[in-house]
Amino acid sequence: MKTLAVSLAGLVVLGAAPLSESTTASGLKEALRVATERAVQSTSKANGFLDNPEIRIGLPGKLSAVATAMRGIGMGAQVDELEVAMNRAAEKAAGEATPVFVDAIQQMGFQDARGILSGGDTAATQYFEKTTTEPLRARFEPIVAQAMKSVGVTKLYDQLVGSYTSAVPFGSAPKLDLNRYVTDETLDGLFTVVGEEEKKIRTNPSARATDILKQVFGR
Repeated sequence: MKTLAVSLAGLVVLGAAPLSESTTASGLKEALRVATERAVQSTSKANGFLDNPEIRIGLPGKLSAVATAMRGIGMGAQVDELEVAMNRAAEKAAGEATPVFVDAIQQMGFQDARGILSGGDTAATQYFEKTTTEPLRARFEPIVAQAMKSVGVTKLYDQLVGSYTSAVPFGSAPKLDLNRYVTDETLDGLFTVVGEEEKKIRTNPSARATDILKQVFGR
């Protein structure tokens, strides 16, 4: 963006003063803060995961044969019930994600702040996901485990496997770390929505809700 200024020498075109590294980093952190808060609000509401085809959690591929067999013998309702419960757990866990995300954002170091600022529409989210997924998973997994317990995911899974084993001759379901699976799917879903919110901040002036966002992304 360029501004025009009149001096005694005549009409001079001046480039906008470059942002400092600290301002750029602050703007990117603010963008992530706002994006994660909006993502949590969106995903933690009723059907936030279940009704969003981009992040809806389905049974893992390892259980595809089990799901197909169960539906084939008229027991698809158990499969559907488990899928709904997993999404309910994700929605419940997402509601507890804000302090986890905020803490991770505060600890981020933006050495490549300018590169991220001038990157793609979700560059900050991608950087955030790349550098924080492991510590976030460690902190988020017990939150998901508690949410799964509260909505009965493990119980429904055990019932599904038991029904499959009883109904299908020589049938055995593959072993699965359901807590890890739902945790990963929940984080993936949250990052997907965070990326969508970052894109809005970059491309839509009305999405820049604070002064620092307007200063950094309005250029």
